Amino acid sequence: MSITAVRGFNDILPGDTEVWRRIEDIAFKIFSAYGFSEIKVPIVEKTELFLRSIGETTDIVEKEMYTFTDRHGDSLTLRPEGTAPVVRAYIEHKLYANPVSKLYYSGPMFRYERPQKGRYRQFYQIGAEILGDLSPRSDAEALTMLMRLFEEIDVRGAELQMNSLGDALCRPVYKQRLKDYLSGVKEKLCENCRRRIEANPLRALDCKNPGCMEATKSAPSILESLCGACKTHFDKVRECLELSGIEASINPRMVRGLDYYTKTTFEITSAGLGSQNAIAAGGRYDGLVEELGGPATPCFGFAIGIERVALLIKENGMERRPLTVFIALGDEAERKGVALLKAWRDRGVRIIEDFSEGSLKSRMKKADRMGARYAVILGDDELKSGTVAIKDMKSASQEKVSWEIAPDRIAIG
Repeated sequence: MSITAVRGFNDILPGDTEVWRRIEDIAFKIFSAYGFSEIKVPIVEKTELFLRSIGETTDIVEKEMYTFTDRHGDSLTLRPEGTAPVVRAYIEHKLYANPVSKLYYSGPMFRYERPQKGRYRQFYQIGAEILGDLSPRSDAEALTMLMRLFEEIDVRGAELQMNSLGDALCRPVYKQRLKDYLSGVKEKLCENCRRRIEANPLRALDCKNPGCMEATKSAPSILESLCGACKTHFDKVRECLELSGIEASINPRMVRGLDYYTKTTFEITSAGLGSQNAIAAGGRYDGLVEELGGPATPCFGFAIGIERVALLIKENGMERRPLTVFIALGDEAERKGVALLKAWRDRGVRIIEDFSEGSLKSRMKKADRMGARYAVILGDDELKSGTVAIKDMKSASQEKVSWEIAPDRIAIG
């Protein structure tokens, strides 16, 4: 019996990896232009980090974490998200000595969720964190940067939705209002939401159970309970986005799945992914650094789901870089071909050499099966005339060009 991948753990195959690489390359280029630097953090962290940061009553901690005990008896967890590890590194290495740290990362995260379109138990994210900046203009700049990224990689129909979750001053007031409301519709809520009325009532607004969605339709809006400072912050973020030409819709039910968020929260969605249509999400988390043992530090961050973005790009028809197959006919042609192959590769042409020994016809068929855009043929006639034959596999047209200009006649893509 053959061995297959673990359910929910997905292979990323050639054809898809090029799409992923394009997303990462453009993201890292844009992030760098906005002053971000890359950080790499471990895949495994102490479980306590996520209990303290994400919140013990969240779905992630209660149901979704991959947690195990190592040989020394320590409880370890495969990271379910990237912000808490970055904050841990920020504190441990005293990066707070800098007035502001702008960091980005990429890599796999792990959650035991029901696999579905664009969502796996091992999934990949690109994330960014701004640590040390409390200005609402910083929130707006990060959101502008994200929308610019999605425009550049051709994600069509990206929509920014925003909310504010208030802070330690005004959120408790709202939570009490919401508790009172939920207690009045308790019998209509699912078991999870009934259990969380006291511990984490905001999660009821994010529940996808149809009964809960109907029962909470008339729940009070957190925007009606914001204190003056939080309202001013939220209004300023929206104003700055408008100045940058970014449209944002307000979604007062957006609460996010992590307990550490304060003030600005957001999701960027796109059609074509079904109900799980968020391609990026995040917000401000001004208390997390202090909660994990560091100095009081205002922060803003987000994460992008690479699988979901890659699905959208593929649906929009992103083409792979063209492949060229080099066919040398005979020993002398192979020797001459070494210099030609180097010239093409130095220019970034995606080219492979066919080492088989069949007829030209069979080797051309092989190049076609490999999906080659071009086939370059070097045989006795070409050696004598100092040329190579370049065949366009799509149009079936063929031309002979000199060795000197041949590298310039192949499209790089």
